[in-house]
Amino acid sequence: MAVSRRAFLGASAAAVLGACTSSRRAAPPVPGPVDDRVGTSSTTAAGAPAAFVAHGPAGGGKVAFTFHGSGDLGLLHDLLAAAGRLSVPVTVFAVGAWLDQHPEVAGAILAGGHELANHTYTHPALGQAAAPVVADEIRRCRDALTRHAGSPGAWFRPSGVEVPSALILAEAGRAGYRTVVGYDVDPLDYEDPPAPTIVERVTAKLHPGAVVSLHTGHANTVAAFEPMVAAARHRSLTPVRIGDLLRRG
Repeated sequence: MAVSRRAFLGASAAAVLGACTSSRRAAPPVPGPVDDRVGTSSTTAAGAPAAFVAHGPAGGGKVAFTFHGSGDLGLLHDLLAAAGRLSVPVTVFAVGAWLDQHPEVAGAILAGGHELANHTYTHPALGQAAAPVVADEIRRCRDALTRHAGSPGAWFRPSGVEVPSALILAEAGRAGYRTVVGYDVDPLDYEDPPAPTIVERVTAKLHPGAVVSLHTGHANTVAAFEPMVAAARHRSLTPVRIGDLLRRG
């Protein structure tokens, strides 16, 4: 079973979000089918397991910059300011405890035209957790999103594991999420490499339909954001929210 590279470092404003990838993949990140209904409603009737997608369609020339949301609020606002200057919408997979500690965060993200989604409540190594813990983590973050953003969000991304297990997909479906969203471009920015290294790693793997995994609360990630966007646009790729990347039609 996949394990996280780093444990969640706490829910204070100064905490830094740990790695959200696994040290070993349980299986290749093969994307599941995108439901025709994706993007039309935040949740679905509880029951069916969620589908897993690691990237969007190759057609359309779109990419998504996604952020695992936690950590320093000042750096978050720096990132949102940069996104605003560049007219680039992003998707923030927020940790629920972070939203509860900082209720203003959800409004600030949404006010910029960005998208909020579920990234568990306390950011555990979800691939190692028992079913009751998995269910609780997903549902508590869903409820935090509803309290602070007015919606549970349309997407779930598990913490501490790159490829979700059947248990995670089942519990995400029971919590009302149709789609679990992974990623296929990971510059390991949570390790705090220099900004040019983050840009180089992202640029090397950018492609139509790419989902880039990044983290708020890291200064070098903020510094790398504008060059990453420039690299995407140089390749005629348009940065969009996950909802716009995966929505059909």
